[in-house]
Amino acid sequence: MKKPSRLAFPLALILCAAVLCGSAPASADSDATARLHDLFDRAWQYHLQEDPLFATSVGVHDHDDLLPDESLAAQKRHDEATRGFLKELQAIDRGRLSAEEQVNYAMFESGLRDDIASYEFREYEIPINADSGFQSDFSRLADNVPLDTPKDYDNYIARLRAFPAYTDQYIELMKEGISRGMTLPRAVLTGIEGTMTAHIVTDPAKSVFWAPFEHFPVGVPASEHERLRAAGRKAILESVVPTYQHLLDFMTHEYIPKARPTLGASELPNGRVYYDYLVRHFTTLDLTAEQVHQTGLSEVARIQKEMDEVIRQTGFKGDFAAFIKFLRTDPRFYAKTPEELLMHASFIAKRIDGKLPAFFKTLPRLPYTVQPVPASIAPKYTGGRYVEAPKGSTQPGIYWVNTYALETRPFYNQEALTLHEAVPGHHLQISLSKEQENLPNFRRYSYLSAFGEGWGLYSEHLGLEMGFYTDPYSNFGRLTYEMWRACRLVVDTGLHTKGWTRQQAIDYMASHTALALHEVETETDRYISWPGQALAYKIGELKIRELRAKAEKELGSKFDIRTFHDAVLLNGSVPLPVLEEAVNRYIAEAKKG
Repeated sequence: MKKPSRLAFPLALILCAAVLCGSAPASADSDATARLHDLFDRAWQYHLQEDPLFATSVGVHDHDDLLPDESLAAQKRHDEATRGFLKELQAIDRGRLSAEEQVNYAMFESGLRDDIASYEFREYEIPINADSGFQSDFSRLADNVPLDTPKDYDNYIARLRAFPAYTDQYIELMKEGISRGMTLPRAVLTGIEGTMTAHIVTDPAKSVFWAPFEHFPVGVPASEHERLRAAGRKAILESVVPTYQHLLDFMTHEYIPKARPTLGASELPNGRVYYDYLVRHFTTLDLTAEQVHQTGLSEVARIQKEMDEVIRQTGFKGDFAAFIKFLRTDPRFYAKTPEELLMHASFIAKRIDGKLPAFFKTLPRLPYTVQPVPASIAPKYTGGRYVEAPKGSTQPGIYWVNTYALETRPFYNQEALTLHEAVPGHHLQISLSKEQENLPNFRRYSYLSAFGEGWGLYSEHLGLEMGFYTDPYSNFGRLTYEMWRACRLVVDTGLHTKGWTRQQAIDYMASHTALALHEVETETDRYISWPGQALAYKIGELKIRELRAKAEKELGSKFDIRTFHDAVLLNGSVPLPVLEEAVNRYIAEAKKG
């Protein structure tokens, strides 16, 4: 195990050395730039070759019949390749690059170091979390691959046939984790069986994998239909169904009984150092867990005052706890059918669409749609999520709304949820990033949580300016979502560094937000099983709002919200220090007119 300073070298310091401290030369060295981009291209091609699913998602179809190799040997091979790329990168004189290329250099270096750190901490031994994993991702295969020709269908069937070996590789990784205590906590695994049992069917027509065989596109001639249906039927019954049964047996008889009884990441091998790394990884800032915890407590206190004021505006007679109980139990706030909830979310989404031109100069070309969270994962899934469209496909972006347990999905959260997951949140941000063809591929298709989730939470707040939250209950829903993200700073660090219990985390969230208790429980399990990720939202949002306030103050009447949003979004998903530098350049250029 390497020293933590090497594993989690603060990105802010890398960027300062690279760009922010003014080390760019008066004229860039074209040879150094060419060598840098040649390295980017070769690393990108290696990534596409090693991960055929990712290649498909970005529109490269050379290996659409294959699944990635996730074996222990492959993990070692990837690490060796990553170290080789890092060595090549360090041989390029960063001082001979332009300021823009030094940002590319620093971000690429940071990504390589993160990959090395992940390998050394052996994160690959936990390939699942409380609400998702490879088994859930695979169930959406038909939505993520081209299915326009007979060859596409043959590729799809080949991937179904490859599922047993793919799953065995993940089981091998999880067995390694069991042997040294690198597992999910047993407490978060209740109900995970549903992500497997949903796919154990005797009739292939009842499988989600059968959907492409129901109706063929015009590019598949009728003469091929029966052959492909027969091959698809066999692949589902002979490969997919037995493999989900095999995985279920492993999970119930081996993994869950041997999963660790502890909760915190600090209880994992080298856990304290590991969580310190995760804090810096997910926030992209050189922060300690204690600093994050204290920021959370401060934000909770601030938001609580705003929530109390909104309660006063409603005229409700009773204390905060009574108001929360009222929101959780009054039927006026809940849909009676899944269709009603989906229509409500869709109407909000279309209203937001109509506001976008007034706030955004550049909008993505790709549209999005609204769909329910798939039934196989809905019980333990969050209230909503954005699903990206594969590049070059005919698919839109998808705003998922969870229609499971309708009594836990209140209307008053829907405006904030839609602003975050659809527009101007994740759909707008991610789609725009992919359209920035001037950026290296590794930047166009990257997603840094501090930026992306910070933007999502900023988008919720932007809804105030866009004319939403006019109803006090909806505004309370916005605040409860903001409080939720502030509580995450407290709860995540509490669980992973302060010995908090699961019930302690649930009680803290339940007493400070109007989230339904079911969602509080599923979210708490998410934080336990995915340490550090929940810190990204509030930390990122605070930085974006801080930078906007700075731009407004320095530019005065010259401030333009539309060009400010371009400055934030058109560099793709970037670490927060890079974002700060981009906004500083925007301010300087705007001052010049």
